[in-house]
Amino acid sequence: MLYDNDFLLLPYKGIIEERCRLYQEKARLLQGGAPRLSDNCNSHLYYGLHFTEGQWKLREWAPNASAMYLLFEGNSWQRNQRYAFQRVSEENWELCLPAQELSHGTLYKLLVEWNGGSGERLPSHTTRAVQDTYTKVFTAQVWQPSVPYQWQHSRPKGGEAPLIYEAHIGMSTEQQKVSTFVEFRLFVLPRIAQLGYNTLQLMAIQEHPYYGSFGYQVSNFFAVSSRFGTPEELKELIDTAHGLGIRVVLDIVHSHSVSNEAEGLSRFDGTDYLYFHRGERGQHPAWNSRCFDYGKGQVLNFLLSNCKYWLEEYQFDGFRFDGVTSMIYYDHGLGKAFTEYSFYYDGNEDTDALTYLALANQVVHEVYPEALTIAEEMSGMPGLASPISEGGLGFDYKMSMGIPDYWIKLLEDVPDPQWHVGDIYYELTNKRAEEHTISYAESHDQALVGDKTIFFRLTDKEIYTGMSVFDHSLVIDRAMALHKMIRLLTIATAGGGYLNFMGNEWGHPEWIDFPREGNGGSYAHARRMWSLLDDSSLKFKYLNAFDRAMIHFVKQTNLLDYEPHILVRDIERQLLAFERGGYLFVFSFNPDKAFVDYQFEVAAGKYTYVLCTDNPNFGGQGLINEQTEHFTQYTGGKNLISLYIPPRIGIVLTSEK
Repeated sequence: MLYDNDFLLLPYKGIIEERCRLYQEKARLLQGGAPRLSDNCNSHLYYGLHFTEGQWKLREWAPNASAMYLLFEGNSWQRNQRYAFQRVSEENWELCLPAQELSHGTLYKLLVEWNGGSGERLPSHTTRAVQDTYTKVFTAQVWQPSVPYQWQHSRPKGGEAPLIYEAHIGMSTEQQKVSTFVEFRLFVLPRIAQLGYNTLQLMAIQEHPYYGSFGYQVSNFFAVSSRFGTPEELKELIDTAHGLGIRVVLDIVHSHSVSNEAEGLSRFDGTDYLYFHRGERGQHPAWNSRCFDYGKGQVLNFLLSNCKYWLEEYQFDGFRFDGVTSMIYYDHGLGKAFTEYSFYYDGNEDTDALTYLALANQVVHEVYPEALTIAEEMSGMPGLASPISEGGLGFDYKMSMGIPDYWIKLLEDVPDPQWHVGDIYYELTNKRAEEHTISYAESHDQALVGDKTIFFRLTDKEIYTGMSVFDHSLVIDRAMALHKMIRLLTIATAGGGYLNFMGNEWGHPEWIDFPREGNGGSYAHARRMWSLLDDSSLKFKYLNAFDRAMIHFVKQTNLLDYEPHILVRDIERQLLAFERGGYLFVFSFNPDKAFVDYQFEVAAGKYTYVLCTDNPNFGGQGLINEQTEHFTQYTGGKNLISLYIPPRIGIVLTSEK
């Protein structure tokens, strides 16, 4: 159990064991007589619209409803008794229609009536919702293509450390518009493959009414966002990625739901507590959204079935669970610093949410044993990425959310001549030894309007005038050097995986700002300007070349399968050296001093250069002769290596015994 390897958890042994008991009890209840828990998570096969036995069947869970009707073109969108649902139990409703009544592409919605009111709704399990161009109203759409998509490639095998390229389909191309699955597959996916990333994380796939929410205000949990294309086009994108050896992870949102009633689940049957908590607890104070009631069996089945659906129907290779911190604390972790263990066991924890997350990990790994699950969680709760059998929640990885925050704070608050390499190494490696983590230098949040990416923060206005290969700028030199060093150091110390957000690898300028009232509906900042990267006269190409070399090096050497071991923390000179997987990493954050014949102890052998941030191919000055071979000298009972270390540099060497 968790407390066996961490004596600081012993005071909370009873709480940890009680959480385990609650999980086991709920798992037994949901599994019933089925062979596995996942075998009983099939709400998507019962609810929603299905063509079966030569007819259409549409079912809904709506205990408080007094009547329910189908509205569509066939009845002129009017309440009609012929299209009234029948109550088939105290909580469920069903409508059966002949095959000719509906066809592929038919638009429809529901009219739900309850005592004292009524409202138009989209089916809870709709797999397709489309938005009218003029009215902006969403409507469900029958999606039953005559020929199902034929998969061409099997899923890539798991086991590799995830090197994740996080992407948003809509803003992935240069055109000032919403980009599509087809455009991403044709024009962006090849770039990702060339860079060497083995995992693609897709944002904003579940349908969401407001484009500017970045996909985090979901309305239709089983529907692919139609603004990007069709379900088949998403499948072809995933299939093509699989053919390139790239796994595809869905950024899944089960932490909350949009408050919209016409499109979403809110007040579906007139109550505010069908899928969500009653009253104030059902309203997220920061996100203006609805909070799921994870204690309800029907809600658990809905969410667990949702995991199963995306794995089976779209062949996703796993999930990054969004907003886990918000789920597991009653106060959503807002404005709270988790500085001691007691904060994880003080009664502020939602045990129903913790139980759901463990159940979700069980279901995901039953459906697809090689699936990858990642928790976006900032409090650092122990056990998040530990096995369920040991009292954990069963995630394979959790995001190291403190690392990008640390880099930004360092860049904002401390001049780099004063950077403390000991503190940097500690912050990058500070994690629970038994848990795998995903490290990243910057998040997509830090690219949003009002904030800046690392490169834009380093360059500011110089990015517009100093990026020509024909110009020389000290500001740009510094920015490029630190950008490469920060990324290399972050991945070289990562606790199991690494993530980059689309475009950040080559220093995409400016910010992300989706079309909205405040910017006149502009798409100018909701895109990626690949032409800057492809322009051979600009220096962005150098950052991209370095990222490609770095990712391929880490992947080919299985570097993240090993642990780093510190060798040098020279605070005064701002020098850092450590060994990992047989490779020697050396960094100098010193802005202006070069060190000749800098000696320190390493394993005996011959050392040669593998990667150097200062290489001219990466926009560096070429101050190191990378053909040089370094032989250790046995002096004073130690094997010492002597290196020339220029300012602002990161180098990787390999040894031969």
